[in-house]
Amino acid sequence: MLDDFMVRAVLAGLGVALAAGPLGCFVVWRRMAYFGDATAHAAILGVAASFAFGVSLYLGTLAVAAGMALLVARLTALGHAMDTALGVLAHSALALGLVAASFVPDLRVDLSSFLFGDILAVGRTDLLWIWGGALAILSFLIWRWQSLVSTTVNEELAMAAGIDPRVERLVLSLALALVVAVAIRIVGALLISAMLIVPAAAARGFSRTPEAMAILASVIAGVSVMAGLWGSLWFDTPAGPSIIAAAATVFAVSTLLRRP
Repeated sequence: MLDDFMVRAVLAGLGVALAAGPLGCFVVWRRMAYFGDATAHAAILGVAASFAFGVSLYLGTLAVAAGMALLVARLTALGHAMDTALGVLAHSALALGLVAASFVPDLRVDLSSFLFGDILAVGRTDLLWIWGGALAILSFLIWRWQSLVSTTVNEELAMAAGIDPRVERLVLSLALALVVAVAIRIVGALLISAMLIVPAAAARGFSRTPEAMAILASVIAGVSVMAGLWGSLWFDTPAGPSIIAAAATVFAVSTLLRRP
C-alpha cells in the first residue's frame, strides 16, 4: 500500500497537519507569525548544510532551525526590537541558504522542491521522520499545554503560579524548529508559516476553548491537505501551494460564515 505515492503523500500531509494545528494556535495567540517565518527561512540553510556534509536532511534542517529560534529568542530577551531582529535574521538566513545551495550541485537541481515542497516525492523513510517528529511535537505540547496556555494568557499570573515564561518560550521555539524540519518536504520553507497560521486562524472564530481551537485547527489542516492533493492531481498544480490554497479557501469561507 505504501508503494502508492499518493497514499504516502496523504499520510505525510496528515502527519504534519496533526502537529501544525495546535502549534499554529500558539503562533496565532502569541502573534509569532514573523517568528515562524524566520525559523522556516533558516531551513534552506539547513538543507544546504545537510547536502554539503552528507547528513540527514531532517537533522540538518532541525539543527539550523533550532539555532535560529534560540538566537531570535535570545536577541529579543536582550531588548532588541522583535520585528527588526526577525526581519534581519529571516531574510539573511534565506539569502545565505540560497547562496550556500548554489555551491551544492545536487541541491541546485532540487532547490524549488525545498522552497515550495514536493509532497508527492515522500518516501517511506520520510514518513518515519515526519510522523516521529509530529508525534514528538504533539506529546510535547500536551505535556506543557496548561503552562503554555497560562503563559500565553498572562505571563505575570503564570509567574505567580510558579511557571517560568522563559521555559515556555523555549518549548515553543524548539517545537517550531521541529515542525519546520518535518514540514520542509511537504509545503516547503516559504509556505511552512502559512501551514501553521491559516488553519489556526480559520478555527479561531468557531472555538470556545483553546483545546477546541487546537483540535479544529488540526482538522482544517488535514482537510486542506486532502483537498490540496486532490486539486493538485485534478488540475496538475504544485502540491504544496495547492494545500495552502485549500487552507486559504477554508479560511475565507469561515470568515464569511463567522458570526459578527
